[in-house]
Amino acid sequence: MITHIVLFKLKDRSPEAVKRTYDVLVNMEGKIPVLRHLEVGMDVLHLERSYDIALITKFDSLEDLKTYDTHPVHEEVKAHMKQVLDGTSICVDFQS
Repeated sequence: MITHIVLFKLKDRSPEAVKRTYDVLVNMEGKIPVLRHLEVGMDVLHLERSYDIALITKFDSLEDLKTYDTHPVHEEVKAHMKQVLDGTSICVDFQS
């Protein structure tokens, strides 16, 4: 299994803006066949060094992760993220 974790820091860090992006990410649930697990969390500490949202996804293989990356639903999410991100996201992918 491949675990893909992404952390996002948003331009607008208000609770409403973070919740809107949280909803966009959660909306992928059940819409991408290769996506085996989806978990989205919103930061609770709100420190300067904190990221606003964490996305944890799991796939059966690297090939499935590549399929997810170009899936139309994920493309819509990436378009949203380009508009709301404060800089770039950070990620780690590992075998689990």
